[in-house]
Amino acid sequence: MTAAPTIEAPPPVATPVDEHEVRRRGARRRTLRGWMFIGPVVIGTLLFNVIPVLPTLVTSFTDWDGLAAPKFAGVANYKEMFSGQDPLFGKSLINTAIYTVGYVPVGIIIGIALALLVNNRLRGMAVIRALIFLPYVTSLVAVGVISRWVFSDQYGVINAVLASFGITGPHWLGEPGSAMAAVIATAIWANMGFNMIIVLAGLQGVPETLIEAATLDGAGRFSRFVHVTLPFLTPTIFMLLILQTIGSFQVFALILVMTGGGPGDGTYVYIYHLWYEAFSLRRMGYASALAIVLFAVLLAVTWIQNRLSKRWVFYQ
Repeated sequence: MTAAPTIEAPPPVATPVDEHEVRRRGARRRTLRGWMFIGPVVIGTLLFNVIPVLPTLVTSFTDWDGLAAPKFAGVANYKEMFSGQDPLFGKSLINTAIYTVGYVPVGIIIGIALALLVNNRLRGMAVIRALIFLPYVTSLVAVGVISRWVFSDQYGVINAVLASFGITGPHWLGEPGSAMAAVIATAIWANMGFNMIIVLAGLQGVPETLIEAATLDGAGRFSRFVHVTLPFLTPTIFMLLILQTIGSFQVFALILVMTGGGPGDGTYVYIYHLWYEAFSLRRMGYASALAIVLFAVLLAVTWIQNRLSKRWVFYQ
């Protein structure tokens, strides 16, 4: 007696509903994985950048010395700023703008030039990159102390070199114009390594095939840079522009160590004014109002830069 043959059931056919569910689950997993990566950064940003703005905003409407109970002052702090009662408010904004205009574009250009110079595989190039990057990881206080010695009119290196050629060097940190120039030059030197590394990373995204094609067409080195390399670097340059602009509005350590805001008010920048009001005059409410205004200015400047970027930033 033979056993009856078994009939296997056909495999289930995936229906459109099943395929849609699979896609949804995959999308959920990818989203969850993404949040696992960016979650710590988001939490850190909220805790240390966003949430502290709220108590600062509340404090800006008070008269508080940091010790006694704060007294509600309404918009008195903002009125003092914008009614001309605080002449150093406008002066600090002007000095900060001068510093930004002198520091940001020159720093980015030098960063691009250095990145182009070290973008090769020659022996010892890694050491050169590390040496260029070294000032960026050095304490700004140490950098400021060194710069005070370099720019000293009595025993500074620069004036000593000028004296060897029979030239009397200027009093670098004793005149408003030259003091600001010295601070800008120091800041550029301290941050050129960061700009170089960022641009160097951007150079890795430039297609070699396009550069080779331009070379075969007879394009010179400068022409290849302008018409091939530079367009691919515009997103990197835009990012540096935003980061360095925000950083320039927050310059403080170099000013404190090198000039103390002087001579006169020649290097009296915005953050130095905020610090002076808060910790020298103990006007925490007014200093908080200064911080809120700075926050609004940076938001406006970043928004304008983002709008203008559509005209010159090239995305692949």
